[in-house]
Amino acid sequence: MSKKAVQKIQVNSEIGRLRKLLVHSPDSGLGKVVPSKAQDWLFEDIVHLETIRGKEYDYYTKLLLYFLDYDKIIGKLSEIDNPKQNRNFFKPGKPEFHNSEYVVELQTLLAEILADSNIKNQLTASVCAIENCNYATQNRLLELSDNQLANVFISGSIKEEAMIFAPIPNFIFTRDIGITINNHILLNKPAKKARTREALLAKYIFFNHPIFKDYRDNIIEIPDLSLSFLLPKDGDDKKVTLEGGDVMIVSKDHLLIGVSERTSWEAAHHSIKILFDKKIVKKITVVKIPKKRDYMHIDTVFTQVKRNVWVMLGNFSRKAQKGLDSDPIEQGLDYTNRKEDKLKIIQFNRKNLNETVHFNSLEELLTDISVNDLGCKKEEVKFIFSGNNEFPFDAREQWTDSCNLLALKDGVVIGYDRNDKTLEAFKKLGFQSVEITELLQKFESKKLKPDDVKDTIILMPSAELSRARGGFHCMSMPLLRDDI
Repeated sequence: MSKKAVQKIQVNSEIGRLRKLLVHSPDSGLGKVVPSKAQDWLFEDIVHLETIRGKEYDYYTKLLLYFLDYDKIIGKLSEIDNPKQNRNFFKPGKPEFHNSEYVVELQTLLAEILADSNIKNQLTASVCAIENCNYATQNRLLELSDNQLANVFISGSIKEEAMIFAPIPNFIFTRDIGITINNHILLNKPAKKARTREALLAKYIFFNHPIFKDYRDNIIEIPDLSLSFLLPKDGDDKKVTLEGGDVMIVSKDHLLIGVSERTSWEAAHHSIKILFDKKIVKKITVVKIPKKRDYMHIDTVFTQVKRNVWVMLGNFSRKAQKGLDSDPIEQGLDYTNRKEDKLKIIQFNRKNLNETVHFNSLEELLTDISVNDLGCKKEEVKFIFSGNNEFPFDAREQWTDSCNLLALKDGVVIGYDRNDKTLEAFKKLGFQSVEITELLQKFESKKLKPDDVKDTIILMPSAELSRARGGFHCMSMPLLRDDI
């Protein structure tokens, strides 16, 4: 197994300068999603693999390397961009792979723990059990090299052989396998069967890889209820399901937990109890959003841009929640305010669990975070609305992740280039936009340094990636951010 040094793990905000994160580059499994299984595997559509890799996600990798591991990429852009070259710089397991210690590839970590024969035997048996493999297949897998086996566990296929089991195409959304809360890691409990293998692989990585050695006592697993196996298969809030897209650490003392299509009330309850008992945070706010595929997780309806700036879906604004943007007849009928669609926000304080605070809108909560948690006493708290809050662009662009942005540092975020109206809203607040190809050329020519970029939304190509229903917040699991 690799002897990579243990590195500090610490995340206490959404916007501190990003220093290290977990990612997974799109693998061949994405190219095996078929229409009949797409929704079972949580995809709305099938995507074109070579486009999603070489023309879209690779730009994300390059950008992360310039910001997080500058020496790994500077001087190499023309070489790795050469269309006559293969993509081995981006492919885990290849000798030419970048293998950054700061832009950390999950597949590499998986291959490295498989070098331990005990782990290899245990994990192979576990995967084969949940995938109903026969004994011959299990033995065949044990004959593979560590890199080959890691690839099979993720893609479902041995190269040039038939598929052994289904791929796990959602593995690119690394946020959902776990979340860093200060110096702890909270593991997920996926709501959908399609993500069971993801959770298993992540558990083995976090508990066994050397880079997490000093933090193994800080890894938190949420227990199931006793007799949970007697609950209905789907649709019961007593089931303990949690995904990282519903967890945000907004300050060292304050955590948000979403209750959504993927995260249950019961999981929120257990998380609050464990995190308070361990004294990891002082405040936890539960944000219940409608159980709709449109929303999925709370990070699909809002993310943070700066200390005092947030991007969000207007449906959860003050005016929308109070019905002030509807006509008098609509307000009187109140048909848009059905209980199941109602936003609910409850804040708990570790010192006094009996005194809860309720917020009526996301704007109210996020303003409170900026002012009271992040010290924006003199700065106005501002909101950028999906689609510039214009129908139908607000809903269309939220669907293509206008609200699901990753902050590289305070005021610098990554988003898709297709959300034009949201971009207009950014510009109204004084943000500049830059296409990724232009920005990378400036970095490579040293006309601009990553640390000099300010108040900017970086626009990424999105024809295929956005069809996978996840933005760059989803495609990142930060392990280290600077304090703010």
